[in-house]
Amino acid sequence: MITTDQLKDVLEREHALRGYLDIDAKTIQLEEEELRTQSPEFWNDAKTAEAQMKVVRELKGWIKSYNEVKSAAEELQLAFDFVKEGIVSEEEVDQAYARAVRLIEDLEMKNMLRREEDQLGAVLKVNAGAGGTESQDWASMLFRMYQRWCESKGYKTTITNWQDGDDAGIKTATLQVEGDMAYGFLKSENGVHRLVRVSPYNAQGKRMTSFASVFVVPLVDDTIEIEINPANLSWDTFRSSGAGGQNVNKVETGVRLHYMYKDPDTGEEQEIVIENTESRSQMGNRENAMRLLRSQLYDIELEKRRVAQAQVEAGKKKIEWGSQIRSYVFDDRRVKDHRTNYQTSDVTGVMNGDIDDFIKAYLMEFGGEN
Repeated sequence: MITTDQLKDVLEREHALRGYLDIDAKTIQLEEEELRTQSPEFWNDAKTAEAQMKVVRELKGWIKSYNEVKSAAEELQLAFDFVKEGIVSEEEVDQAYARAVRLIEDLEMKNMLRREEDQLGAVLKVNAGAGGTESQDWASMLFRMYQRWCESKGYKTTITNWQDGDDAGIKTATLQVEGDMAYGFLKSENGVHRLVRVSPYNAQGKRMTSFASVFVVPLVDDTIEIEINPANLSWDTFRSSGAGGQNVNKVETGVRLHYMYKDPDTGEEQEIVIENTESRSQMGNRENAMRLLRSQLYDIELEKRRVAQAQVEAGKKKIEWGSQIRSYVFDDRRVKDHRTNYQTSDVTGVMNGDIDDFIKAYLMEFGGEN
C-alpha cells in the first residue's frame, strides 16, 4: 500500500506538468488552429495544409497525454480515499499508483523532446564491425530489435538499403522510420553496441566479443529547406541484393548517390555516399536517396549547433558518435548502458524490442543538455 507522501508526489508532479506544458494555452491554441482548417480554401495548398494539420495533431497529442495523467492522478486520489471504507483493495490502490507514475514519467520524458528535430521521423543505419560472420550476425540482431521496437510504437518502417553478410546476418542495413518523435527517442541509440556471447559460429564454443555501430539522423520532411548543390551530385546504379524481392535483382534498380559536401565555415570537404534499394524503380530509389541526403545534411547542421551550444556538466561522460554506449552480455543475462548505468537482466525482452527503459534513462539524464 502506498504512503501519503507517494500520493502527494504524484499529485504535485501532475500539477507541475500542467504548468510546464502550458496546457491551458495549448487548449486555446488548438481551438484557433482547428478553425483555420475549416476554411473552404484550406486544401488548395496541400503542402501548407499538411503542415497545419501536423500542428493540430501535435497539440492534440500533448493535451491527450496530459488528460490521461490528470485522470490517472484523480483515480489514484479516489482509490486512496475509498480504501479506508473498504470499497477498493490495497492492491488496487497500488495498481492505480503504478499506472499514474508510468504515465507521468512517459510525459515528463516526452516533455524533454522539444527541439525541432525531435519531432521528426528517423533514419537508422546499422553497420557490422570487424569480426566477420559473428559481427554481421550481431548487426542483424540489432536491426531486428529496432524493427520490433518500431512495431510496438506503431511507426511506419521501410528498409531502404540492405546488404547481406558473407555467411549470415548483414554488413549494413538502413531503416527509415516515420512517426511523431521517432528521432527524439532513437537518437539515444547513436553509438557502438557491444555483444558478448558464446558464439554459435565458433567450433570451440568460445566466448566472443562483437561490435556493431548504430547511426541515427532525423528524417526531414517538406517543411525543412535544405540547400543541395546539383554540381556536387553524381550517381551509380547497381543490381539490388538482399531483402528487396526477386524483381529488383534482375535490373539495375539500386542507386548509389555521391555528394561532395563542403563546410561553409571551415572549407573542409567530405564525400557523402547513400545507397537506396527500397523501390522496384530506379526513379523511386533516386527520389528517396535525395531525401536521405537532405536528412544527413540536416544532421550535419544540427551537429554544428550542438557543438556551439554544448555545456557538458563536470563529471558526466561525453556523449558522441563512436563511443561504446551499451553492452549485451548474453551468458550473464545482462544488458547495461554505460552512459546512464541503467541495466536489466531481461536480455530476451530487450532483443525483442523492449528498449523503452534505456531510452527513458538516457533522456532523463541527458535530455536537458540536448
